[in-house]
This record gives sequence, structure tokens and C-alpha cells, in this order.
Amino acid sequence: MSRPVMIENFLRPPRTMSAVVADAVRLCGLLSIVVAALWFELTDAGILAFALPALVAPRFVGVRPSFDIACGVTVLIAAWSNVVDLYRSVPSWDIPVHLVCTGVLAALAYIAAARVGIVPLPGAAGFRRRTGLIVTTAFGLAFAALWEIVEWVGKAFVDSILVTYDDTIGDMAVGGVGALIAGILVARVRLTAERPRGTGGDVDREDAAGVTPSR
Repeated sequence: MSRPVMIENFLRPPRTMSAVVADAVRLCGLLSIVVAALWFELTDAGILAFALPALVAPRFVGVRPSFDIACGVTVLIAAWSNVVDLYRSVPSWDIPVHLVCTGVLAALAYIAAARVGIVPLPGAAGFRRRTGLIVTTAFGLAFAALWEIVEWVGKAFVDSILVTYDDTIGDMAVGGVGALIAGILVARVRLTAERPRGTGGDVDREDAAGVTPSR
């Protein structure tokens, strides 16, 4: 997918109700930064701003609206959990967050890599299920490690974030499991928006039969 097509995907108006909901989630992400800046702390606004790329990327790479919504809601929950201190106040809250958030980001990363020609797009010629499984899992493990690095930086230079050896290893392991699950979905379920015949861009129509052929 060329850069002009990715920009076209981002600028096109929503064509289904699910696409409208996905854009509403993006708007909530933007408003969240304003809310955090006004009623919380600037560091909280920074945390929410850090989530913005993951909110807008699904539109650029042309994923299905349902997956777009899942990405946006998951990332916002992960960010707001930090702002309202759920990770500290609710025991084990970080486990489902690491599991789901790492998974959706890993799947999104695979699709983004496919759009720029680094890996084959699921369902396209040359795609193998094992490729989607292995590469998506690798992306997720990388995100899990990066997440822990960001937490360490936050503890060392910004705030008193709880970071221990056991917590770090546990979070990375849970993130790896989430990435593995995401890899299975990438291999078997179509997460990209349908490409109509004779056009260069994706549309956001949901297709219930979104399963890639066996390889």
C-alpha cells in the first residue's frame, strides 16, 4: 500500500455505523488528553497522548471497523488505567491489560508491516499461516519488552511506578501469550477492510466471511 493510499484511507469518511463508532473512539482519545491536562496532571496527559499513534494507525492501514474499535478501546483502557491508578489499586489488573493490549498491538503491527511490503498481507498470494503466527508473536514480544522499558523509565525519571523483577517477567510472559493468540487470529481471521474490485483503497464494510484460506 502506497503512502497516498494510506492517507486516502485516513481521510475517507466513515461508511458504516461501526466505522462511525471507531472514529468516535478516536475522538474520545483526543478529548481524553484535554481532560487529563485540565483535571489531572500534565504527566497523565502525556500518557494519553502516547496512546494516540495506536488510535490513528488502524485508519491509515485500513483494518476492519470492528478491529479498529477493539484497538481503540483497549489502548484507551490501558492508558486510563495508569491515569486513575488501577494498576496499583486493583490487584492483577495489569494481567488482562497486558494480555489484550499487547495482542491487538501485535496484530496491528503485522498489518502495518504488510501494508508497506515487509510481510505478505493475510489472504494474499504468498501468505502462510505460520508467517502470520510467528511474526505477530515476535512483534508482541517486542512490544512487551518496550512496555516494561517505558515503565522503568517512568519509575526512574517521572513517577513512583511499581516495577519489580517478578512483575516485569510476568507482564512480558502474559504479553507474549496475548501476542500468540493475536498471531492465531492474524493467520485465520481477516482483520483488514474489504478491498472492492477496481479500486485502489479499502472500504470499511464488514464481511462476516472474513477468514483467510488455508495454506
